[in-house]
Amino acid sequence: MFTKAIENATNYTRAIHTISRNYLSNEINAGSATIFFINEDGYALTCKHVAEMMIHSEKMNAKYLEFKNEKEKLQKDDHFEISLSALEKKYNFNNDTTIELRTNFVGCVDHISGFNIHLHPTLDLAIVKFNGFHNIHYKQCATFLKNTDNIKQGKFLCRLGFPFPEFNNFYFNKDKDCLEWTNSGNSISPSFPIEGMITRFLGDSINGIFGIEMSTPGLRGQSGGPLFDENGCIYGMQFSTKHLHLGFDVEDKEIVINNKTKKISDYSFIHLGQCIHVNVIKDFLQKHNVNYFEV
Repeated sequence: MFTKAIENATNYTRAIHTISRNYLSNEINAGSATIFFINEDGYALTCKHVAEMMIHSEKMNAKYLEFKNEKEKLQKDDHFEISLSALEKKYNFNNDTTIELRTNFVGCVDHISGFNIHLHPTLDLAIVKFNGFHNIHYKQCATFLKNTDNIKQGKFLCRLGFPFPEFNNFYFNKDKDCLEWTNSGNSISPSFPIEGMITRFLGDSINGIFGIEMSTPGLRGQSGGPLFDENGCIYGMQFSTKHLHLGFDVEDKEIVINNKTKKISDYSFIHLGQCIHVNVIKDFLQKHNVNYFEV
């Protein structure tokens, strides 16, 4: 049903790869998100929480660099540990503090000098403008649904994104005390589509109807990915998943596993994807004079 639509969405949907680490830890945490392009001028859409991560990473990395510079000036004497502890307190660093976050935009453009980012004031939506590139690496652009009368309960739609990250083209440079991307290893992760039925609509007193609820979850890493129909028309953008308690709870239930009796408990939830409505997206693009395509 969605075979050709997924092939089409693959042309303009791209992965955002992230690597991060906590203070006093060399363990690297890999993550992903999704972004999709809407015109050939380097404009793309993603979630506000993804765009804020991009903004925050620059400040975070700069803060840790300042910390390292101050640390290097500490005297290596009997008072070093006390001085270091005071410096850690100054920067509010502890073992759970994320001190470095690096981002890689896979297959987007040939070069990035920076971004212009427009954050929606109330919703999880952002416009990202890539700057400084010469050539785009995405193909085609997203096409938005013009007549939205067809967005009704029971309509089957599909989402595309990049959960389950498999990339490993990174390492921790101990000499420089920083994370780095490499030209070796696996630099990509496969895209992952997931279908679902429109169940309900999302709304509030500020925005009115602003979202579409789906019968299946949006997976971690699919935030910022397109929601489209069998023809490839964009109906919205995945931004979160809600978890509703079903009430089918099982406690201390005896079952047999591998010929052994065990007691288990299970608390069931339904996981429903939430997507920004296409009308909200188009209104936001118009507000910022961004060109897009409709059909």
